[in-house]
Amino acid sequence: MTKYFFKISLAFGLLLISFQSLFSQAEVEPWGNITGIRIDGQLMEFESNISVVQKDWVKVTATGKERQRPKFSRNGDAQMVSSNIDSLSFTETVTDAGRGVANVNVQLTPKSNMSVEGIYYTFMLPVDDYADAGVQLDNSKAVKLNASESALNNYLQTAAKSIQFITPKHQLKVMFEDPVNIIIKSGTDKNKKFIQVFVPLQKGDLEKGQTIAKTFSVTASGSVDKKPIILTLNTAISGRPFKGLGGNFRLQNPRVDPQVIDYCLKNLRVVWGRVEMPWRQWHPVLDSSPIIQAKAGKLNAHVKESMEMAQRLYKMGIPVILTAWFPPAWAVTGPLSFRPANGIWGNPLDQTKTNEIYKSIADYIQYLKDEYGVEITDFSFNESDLGINIRQTGDEHAKLIRELGAYLATRGFKTKMLLGDNSDANTYTFVDPAIADPATHPYIGYVSFHSWRGWDSTTLQKWDDAATKLNIPLLVGEGSTDAAAWAYPAIFQEQTYALKEINLYTRILAICKPESILQWQLTSDYSPLAGGGVAGDTGALRPTQRFWNLKQLASIPEGLKAMPIRSSAANVSCAALGDNDKGVYSIQLVNNASSRHVTVTGLPKKVKSLRMFVTTKKLSMQEGKLVPVVNGKATFILEATSYTSLESK
Repeated sequence: MTKYFFKISLAFGLLLISFQSLFSQAEVEPWGNITGIRIDGQLMEFESNISVVQKDWVKVTATGKERQRPKFSRNGDAQMVSSNIDSLSFTETVTDAGRGVANVNVQLTPKSNMSVEGIYYTFMLPVDDYADAGVQLDNSKAVKLNASESALNNYLQTAAKSIQFITPKHQLKVMFEDPVNIIIKSGTDKNKKFIQVFVPLQKGDLEKGQTIAKTFSVTASGSVDKKPIILTLNTAISGRPFKGLGGNFRLQNPRVDPQVIDYCLKNLRVVWGRVEMPWRQWHPVLDSSPIIQAKAGKLNAHVKESMEMAQRLYKMGIPVILTAWFPPAWAVTGPLSFRPANGIWGNPLDQTKTNEIYKSIADYIQYLKDEYGVEITDFSFNESDLGINIRQTGDEHAKLIRELGAYLATRGFKTKMLLGDNSDANTYTFVDPAIADPATHPYIGYVSFHSWRGWDSTTLQKWDDAATKLNIPLLVGEGSTDAAAWAYPAIFQEQTYALKEINLYTRILAICKPESILQWQLTSDYSPLAGGGVAGDTGALRPTQRFWNLKQLASIPEGLKAMPIRSSAANVSCAALGDNDKGVYSIQLVNNASSRHVTVTGLPKKVKSLRMFVTTKKLSMQEGKLVPVVNGKATFILEATSYTSLESK
């Protein structure tokens, strides 16, 4: 009976797995754009948006990253986005409905009368995939997209309930409840060329309070790449060492932060910490001594909590970076700006008060040392290239490093300055004046940038070049991918976000060779945990896929040096680290596609096996079977849409 029951259960389990494998997932950005539908792990790529088209097509305003203030949520298989484009409010629901199929419902409500050409749901098809595609309306004979303009326009004059774009490798089909006339145009976004397909949701003017609802289905299909992958490792070259995962600990939510911090520090190996210096609360009035005020029992509560956070990390043996966000009014020019004014963020430092500014910062460091026993390794103003919330030019940044660095040295501190601590990778020219000024070099502890934007290899290489030129290590002072995600925190539980984040970290490991990536944050803000009141989730506090990604990254043996590794597949990112003297090696892989066979070459012959750990939507740093290594080669199966770590045993 037991054996029979086991066989039935196994058969049912296999059937369930088979059924689930047929199911796919639409990838939806939190602002509403669908970026494709996954089949067997592979993303069938296209992108959608909601477009408001002005009269005569003189202007098109579309949904996009950091263009609106959306709200994102999920309910089972449905992903929901609510936002607005100017006066138009919309709610979009995208529901997975089978293999390669997503149902889309869009509801539009104008807040005021709108004089427009129309509202369109736009599909952007990559030219590389669809340049030679045929377009088919209903069951009529298909016409090539690259046909003559007149032939294509004549064909598109027919309204249709079904529209297909067909190539040998990629197919996209959209089905409507009522016939529509589509418009096809060429377009470019971020240097990528697209074929734009405009589907009307509403043509002509809209009246305030009018409600428009449209439902249609999108089906993506195509060839799933199962081609085996070759990874080529070169252990003869080694770069800077990676010490491990770091974290930001800027306290913002006294009710929820403590439990998230406790969990992360207990369950992650954290090797770097970055805390806030609440400068505005520390020294609000120029003609007063913050140290005297603090010793008189008048230390601001937030300052005290921030100092205690620094102390906790320091007692754990974690080096601490001190970073200031909000300045006191006396230290800057103009009224304090906490939001952009005419597109400009932050306030410049008052250059007539540099002595007072330097002393105020040094006094904070002194008080931390004397009263809490903390020695700060490095100091920075947060994202001063952008002005969050102190704004500097590159020359002013170099001056700060040169002068404040020297002043801290005269006070007997070992504290140095971060070069950069930039808002994004793509603002790298901000650090050029300091690099060109030899007088700054003795006071620079680390090169630092934040990974919110600028992910192309050429841009990331600029930061490796800066660290190499100065012969100092590099930190990613804030690590993650979407600086606006605090406004739609449900996105943190999506596989889409988790995969993008760890994919970026793997590429940074390979290209930038950092000493550490400091996660933003290991608190309830951008939390890698769910529940416990985080973002309103009252369920039990629990790790998410992002947490397991971080734990797996943090488990890389400390001090291994970057080594070159090359992947034969563009959609598999890889990084390698090793120590030839110890015979220890670690390979990090992020597969953004289907499952397939992988062969690693170039392993030293003394390596006989590799331990393998895998994190996916369903696997939480699960250890697999040992991977044998024979004559420097190891072969294994890479899970679809996974983060995989291999370590020599």
